[in-house]
Amino acid sequence: MNQNLLFSSVNILIVDDLPTNLRLLDSLLSQQGYNVLKAINGELALRATTTVDVDLILLDIMMPGLNGYEVCRRLKAEPKTANIPVIFLSAVNESFDKVKAFEVGCIDYINKPLIIDELLVKVKTYLSLSSAGKEIMLLDRRIEELTQERDDRIEAARKKLEIVCHDLLTGLPNRVLFMERLESALQRSTIEPMYRFAVLFLDCDRFKIINNSLGYFIGDELLKAMAIRLQDNVSQNDTVARLGDDEFAIILTEIKDVTSASEVANKILTALNEPFKLQGHELFISASIGISLGGRDYQQPEHILRDAATAMGRAKELGKSRYQIFDITLHQEASRFLNIETDLRQALKKQEFVVYYQPIICLNTGQIDGVEALLRWQHPTRGLIAPGEFIPVAEETGLIAPIGNWVLQEACHQLRQWQVAGMVKESFTISINCSRQQFIQRDLLERIDQILMQTQLNPLCLKLEITESALMEKSQATVKILKQLSSRKIQLSIDDFGIGYSSLSYLHSLPVNALKVDKFFVQNLDEVPINTGIVPAIIRLAKTMGMRAIAEGVETIEQLERLRMLDCDCCQGYLFSQPLPPEEVIELIAREPRW
Repeated sequence: MNQNLLFSSVNILIVDDLPTNLRLLDSLLSQQGYNVLKAINGELALRATTTVDVDLILLDIMMPGLNGYEVCRRLKAEPKTANIPVIFLSAVNESFDKVKAFEVGCIDYINKPLIIDELLVKVKTYLSLSSAGKEIMLLDRRIEELTQERDDRIEAARKKLEIVCHDLLTGLPNRVLFMERLESALQRSTIEPMYRFAVLFLDCDRFKIINNSLGYFIGDELLKAMAIRLQDNVSQNDTVARLGDDEFAIILTEIKDVTSASEVANKILTALNEPFKLQGHELFISASIGISLGGRDYQQPEHILRDAATAMGRAKELGKSRYQIFDITLHQEASRFLNIETDLRQALKKQEFVVYYQPIICLNTGQIDGVEALLRWQHPTRGLIAPGEFIPVAEETGLIAPIGNWVLQEACHQLRQWQVAGMVKESFTISINCSRQQFIQRDLLERIDQILMQTQLNPLCLKLEITESALMEKSQATVKILKQLSSRKIQLSIDDFGIGYSSLSYLHSLPVNALKVDKFFVQNLDEVPINTGIVPAIIRLAKTMGMRAIAEGVETIEQLERLRMLDCDCCQGYLFSQPLPPEEVIELIAREPRW
């Protein structure tokens, strides 16, 4: 093979501050078929190696700026250039430290004036060694890849075999084997009319807390210990399975009735209430259990497990650490929840939501000085749906955030339209509920800024109502968001105040403008002396902290008069007006009523 072709892909970098030396070496090496790169100082040399793949470097030692030793040291410190062979060039009359040269990473050196044959031989030799080394590295890498691929296939096959029937952590049957045995029990019930069995669906109530605080190792040990206790409290013919995370399922075979299944559930709850001693920790947990009775009423094993899981969910809702027996009303409720969720998603797309407005009365003037935006759902077949029916579903499914964003946009737009049309004063305000999920959105501030810019609404006219529980998390992020909202002149109210667990010291540090007294306390105002109870305390607290007090749910003249005597700032409720659609509330405002 032609030598020029052999070396045409080899890049040699010459680093020398003398142009004559660069020209000489360039001419000499180019004649041998090498690609030659040149640098007149160390900085340019380092820069060249970041852009071009270099196979060999001829490096002068004595240069201004970075000398050869430092250049070599930096090259060897970078993974990309660490394996490039470096040959030092040194004049015989220079102070050349051979030990230092090899310490910083050079492989050889050549004295000046250069002996051409010596130079060419060393260049060729080290290029050959470098090429061989690269081939060996590539081969080793390929062998490693093939070995890893083989190991991965073996491991995947092993794992597949392990998970076919049993849970790797606890050794219990997994979902696959559990469903097979459940199918067998169901088939037996169709053959033997008197045969009864039950399915228990169990979920640990505090497992995530333990996992997050003590770590996954302790969590895994706890799951294994739970598996042992579950097996110890059922018969040998029963099946205990781990379905995933902290969820277990049990098939109780040959039970007589629901009472015997309940007895087993109670036995399990009692056993799990005993402390677990793991790795020096004494852990206390509880569980919620759902019970579904299997029999000829079922055709699919999945339905039995589904109903047991539904009952377990109700047990959690009722206070945890208990069992709940499935009945058809639970299934109907679950179906209703699913239907509402499905319809809610369609409602967002089809814009079926509407905003109603309830007047807020200033007690100093007796006039309307603002409104609260309240969401309603104009369902295509069911008509107007109140929020109490669909808001809990929206919160649990995460739909509350996009719905809340829509309300914010719509209400701000509506108020600005009224202001531009001269229907309300420029100081007229609108209060909008901000859900916890909406409040923790990363782009909340950007959304609000965009809405205010699009609608040209004065931020002073916007009041955000945030629930007490959302604010009392005491996180730095919460305080930061509130302060950023306040800096925009947006007013902030704590909604339903008095039903949460506020820390007064924390509350004092928040830039809150108003406390809204929950309607539950307002409606009980007639039953307590004027200066006792929750309502006077909240109003006094608001005054002390420089906040306004707003009472919700005012329905009687007596409640209104008492709130006036307590120096409450504002009120809203059915005494003044129920929530109204935009055209009706603006008619009410136009009449300028006074209370």
